[in-house]
Amino acid sequence: MKRLLLPLLLALSTPALHAQKAPAEADAVKQTVTAFFDGMRRGDSTAVRRTLAPAAVFHGFGGKPSQPPTLEIESINGFLKAVGTPHPEIWDERVQFERVLIDANLASVWAPYEFYLGSKFSHCGYDSFQLVKLAEGWKIAHVIDTRRKEKCR
Repeated sequence: MKRLLLPLLLALSTPALHAQKAPAEADAVKQTVTAFFDGMRRGDSTAVRRTLAPAAVFHGFGGKPSQPPTLEIESINGFLKAVGTPHPEIWDERVQFERVLIDANLASVWAPYEFYLGSKFSHCGYDSFQLVKLAEGWKIAHVIDTRRKEKCR
């Protein structure tokens, strides 16, 4: 009986250990995404760059009204330069973490957002982040988003 008890206890405790680790990892992933947007709000391109994996890729998916949507590759360096260049209004992207999925060193974040220039609404959509866990922690490897001015929720 004792021989069966130890393996049984180990088997039952493994999901509990995984369950405890999962929220901590999800929180770490969210912290990376939050740091990205906090840096953007401050106009701090160095802080934004620290959240990115080497060779990160940004895509935008949207278009003009009454035209088919287009997929655009966005320059990381151009984005960082724009973030760090003084602008009259704060770039305030307000995200909600709808879903965070993690498998080993890969995470996916699905997040509806609203973007404001200062206090003025600009556009909305969904952000999809792909993050990788490197030696220094979770880093953003890919971002793709949708953009529209109406029907946000």
